Amino acid sequence: MPLRVGYIREHFSSPLLQYAEADGGKTFTLVECPSGTGQIITRLTNDEIDVAVALTDPLISGIARGSEHYKLVGSYVTTPLNWAVITGKDTQYKEISDLQKTTIGISRYGSGSQTMAYVMALQQGWPTDKMQFQVNNDIRGLIHSVNDGTTSAFMWEWFTTKPFVDAGEAQFIGSVPTPWPSWLIAAHPTRASPEALRTFLDTLTTYVRTFDDPAQRAAADVEYIKDKFGYPEDDVKAWLQTVAWTHDCSSIPTKVIADTLDVLTKAGFINSPSSSGFDVGRFVNGDVAKLV
Repeated sequence: MPLRVGYIREHFSSPLLQYAEADGGKTFTLVECPSGTGQIITRLTNDEIDVAVALTDPLISGIARGSEHYKLVGSYVTTPLNWAVITGKDTQYKEISDLQKTTIGISRYGSGSQTMAYVMALQQGWPTDKMQFQVNNDIRGLIHSVNDGTTSAFMWEWFTTKPFVDAGEAQFIGSVPTPWPSWLIAAHPTRASPEALRTFLDTLTTYVRTFDDPAQRAAADVEYIKDKFGYPEDDVKAWLQTVAWTHDCSSIPTKVIADTLDVLTKAGFINSPSSSGFDVGRFVNGDVAKLV
């Protein structure tokens, strides 16, 4: 049976999409999750997918909170994700500090849009135990909520949201980059064999290395993203200046897990199990990935 790989159809997924196009469904099939990483984790939990290419913080926080439905098996994007802070087109909120004690829109509980709201609150010095959220499922629902006034703002990746801002449907009032590399790979601990996962990761590595090559970035990558996602060329080139991928999808830096756990604990999103902290090795499927 081919692996079922959950992903978010965004420009970050370009090497994965190229791999899928070449594979033709022989070894894996893609399962799109438009609501984001929260939806991916739900599908892992419900046996709808076997593998997830998803955001670092929700994956790590889910395991920290006791989920046994997946372990980390690899890395993907090594640079931070720039989360835009977005409000309505006629907003009364002019800067991030105006959002304290308001209701923030999120796609789902446990999603990146929620974890990063906690990081934003930590940076602003707000009490994180008083935060208020409204679930709005996807980017369209989130934009609707800031315009009908049921939420003050939401957080989403900058370039994904920019077309809506350019069209006058919403406004940017700031951004919060992740304090960690932004994308990891996870898999259910038993539904896929270690051999199948290693093959998937090793082959994905070849596509990632090709896509990340400077010559590819200068021309072929730009054209691919323009054609696949319809973004303006200037936006594609600007984004490519900010992003880098791992050159070994089956390795995970110990520091990434430890630093993410540290920030999310300080933000009040997760609780450390003891004075000695978390066991980083518990987060990783050691039969597939290597901690470095």
